[in-house]
Amino acid sequence: MTTHTTGHFTYADWQETALEEAEGGAKLARAVVTNAFSGGIEAPRTSCQYAITYLSDKTGVCCGYELLTGTLDGRAGSFVVVQHGSWGEDATVHCAFEVVPGSGTGELTGLTGSGTFSAVQGESEIPYSFDYAL
Repeated sequence: MTTHTTGHFTYADWQETALEEAEGGAKLARAVVTNAFSGGIEAPRTSCQYAITYLSDKTGVCCGYELLTGTLDGRAGSFVVVQHGSWGEDATVHCAFEVVPGSGTGELTGLTGSGTFSAVQGESEIPYSFDYAL
Protein backbone atom coordinates (compact mmCIF):
# COMPACT_ATOMS: atom_id res chain seq x y z
CA MET A 1 0.00 0.00 0.00
CA THR A 2 1.42 3.39 -0.98
CA THR A 3 0.96 6.65 0.86
CA HIS A 4 0.85 10.05 -0.84
CA THR A 5 2.32 13.10 0.87
CA THR A 6 3.13 16.65 -0.16
CA GLY A 7 4.93 19.72 1.09
CA HIS A 8 7.58 22.16 -0.05
CA PHE A 9 11.26 22.86 0.28
CA THR A 10 13.47 25.91 0.09
CA TYR A 11 17.11 26.29 -0.92
CA ALA A 12 19.15 27.14 2.14
CA ASP A 13 22.41 27.26 0.19
CA TRP A 14 23.58 26.65 -3.42
CA GLN A 15 27.32 26.50 -4.18
CA GLU A 16 28.00 25.84 -7.88
CA THR A 17 31.38 25.23 -9.49
CA ALA A 18 32.04 25.25 -13.25
CA LEU A 19 34.02 22.19 -14.33
CA GLU A 20 34.54 22.11 -18.09
CA GLU A 21 33.16 23.59 -21.28
CA ALA A 22 33.27 22.26 -24.83
CA GLU A 23 34.02 24.98 -27.37
CA GLY A 24 30.62 25.99 -28.72
CA GLY A 25 28.96 23.17 -26.77
CA ALA A 26 27.87 21.87 -23.39
CA LYS A 27 29.16 23.11 -20.04
CA LEU A 28 29.63 20.84 -17.03
CA ALA A 29 29.20 22.00 -13.45
CA ARG A 30 28.54 20.61 -10.02
CA ALA A 31 26.55 22.06 -7.16
CA VAL A 32 26.53 21.39 -3.44
CA VAL A 33 23.10 22.29 -2.13
CA THR A 34 21.40 22.46 1.26
CA ASN A 35 17.60 22.36 1.35
CA ALA A 36 14.97 22.65 4.08
CA PHE A 37 11.88 20.42 3.68
CA SER A 38 8.52 20.82 5.38
CA GLY A 39 5.16 19.10 5.06
CA GLY A 40 5.07 15.31 4.84
CA ILE A 41 8.87 15.32 4.81
CA GLU A 42 10.34 17.34 7.68
CA ALA A 43 14.08 17.67 7.09
CA PRO A 44 15.49 21.03 8.22
CA ARG A 45 18.92 20.63 6.61
CA THR A 46 19.53 18.19 3.76
CA SER A 47 22.76 17.45 1.93
CA CYS A 48 22.61 17.30 -1.86
CA GLN A 49 25.12 17.12 -4.73
CA TYR A 50 24.20 17.72 -8.37
CA ALA A 51 26.06 17.04 -11.61
CA ILE A 52 24.82 19.60 -14.13
CA THR A 53 25.05 19.82 -17.92
CA TYR A 54 24.17 23.18 -19.44
CA LEU A 55 23.20 22.53 -23.06
CA SER A 56 22.73 26.25 -23.71
CA ASP A 57 22.34 29.38 -21.61
CA LYS A 58 18.67 28.46 -21.03
CA THR A 59 18.50 24.64 -21.18
CA GLY A 60 20.09 21.74 -19.36
CA VAL A 61 19.86 18.53 -17.40
CA CYS A 62 21.01 17.45 -13.95
CA CYS A 63 21.19 14.45 -11.68
CA GLY A 64 21.95 14.32 -8.01
CA TYR A 65 21.75 12.54 -4.69
CA GLU A 66 20.18 14.03 -1.59
CA LEU A 67 20.31 12.77 2.01
CA LEU A 68 17.19 13.67 3.97
CA THR A 69 17.30 13.30 7.77
CA GLY A 70 14.23 14.04 9.87
CA THR A 71 10.72 12.63 9.68
CA LEU A 72 8.36 11.30 7.02
CA ASP A 73 4.75 11.68 8.15
CA GLY A 74 5.96 11.50 11.76
CA ARG A 75 8.37 8.54 11.35
CA ALA A 76 11.98 9.40 12.26
CA GLY A 77 15.00 8.37 10.21
CA SER A 78 16.88 9.19 7.05
CA PHE A 79 16.90 8.19 3.40
CA VAL A 80 18.62 9.08 0.15
CA VAL A 81 16.91 10.05 -3.11
CA VAL A 82 18.39 10.10 -6.60
CA GLN A 83 17.09 12.95 -8.76
CA HIS A 84 16.90 13.49 -12.53
CA GLY A 85 15.88 16.90 -13.81
CA SER A 86 15.76 19.09 -16.88
CA TRP A 87 14.82 22.64 -17.82
CA GLY A 88 14.08 24.52 -20.99
CA GLU A 89 13.41 28.02 -22.22
CA ASP A 90 10.81 28.63 -19.47
CA ALA A 91 13.56 28.19 -16.80
CA THR A 92 11.40 25.76 -14.80
CA VAL A 93 13.29 22.72 -13.54
CA HIS A 94 11.16 19.57 -13.76
CA CYS A 95 12.57 16.83 -11.57
CA ALA A 96 11.68 13.23 -10.70
CA PHE A 97 13.23 11.53 -7.69
CA GLU A 98 13.33 8.01 -6.29
CA VAL A 99 14.38 6.54 -2.95
CA VAL A 100 17.72 4.72 -3.23
CA PRO A 101 16.91 1.09 -2.27
CA GLY A 102 18.27 0.14 1.15
CA SER A 103 19.04 3.75 2.20
CA GLY A 104 16.27 4.10 4.81
CA THR A 105 17.25 4.15 8.49
CA GLY A 106 15.39 4.16 11.80
CA GLU A 107 11.63 4.05 11.36
CA LEU A 108 12.20 4.53 7.61
CA THR A 109 14.07 1.25 7.13
CA GLY A 110 12.68 -0.48 4.04
CA LEU A 111 11.32 2.76 2.55
CA THR A 112 10.59 2.78 -1.18
CA GLY A 113 9.01 5.55 -3.20
CA SER A 114 9.19 8.23 -5.84
CA GLY A 115 8.12 11.79 -6.35
CA THR A 116 8.33 14.96 -8.41
CA PHE A 117 8.82 18.68 -8.11
CA SER A 118 8.91 21.66 -10.46
CA ALA A 119 11.09 24.59 -9.44
CA VAL A 120 10.03 27.85 -11.06
CA GLN A 121 12.88 30.36 -11.33
CA GLY A 122 12.50 33.11 -8.76
CA GLU A 123 10.12 31.25 -6.43
CA SER A 124 11.52 30.52 -2.97
CA GLU A 125 9.20 27.62 -2.04
CA ILE A 126 9.19 24.57 -4.29
CA PRO A 127 6.23 22.18 -3.86
CA TYR A 128 6.88 18.43 -4.00
CA SER A 129 4.73 15.34 -4.25
CA PHE A 130 5.91 11.96 -2.88
CA ASP A 131 4.38 8.47 -3.01
CA TYR A 132 5.99 5.89 -0.73
CA ALA A 133 5.64 2.52 0.97
CA LEU A 134 7.11 1.16 4.21
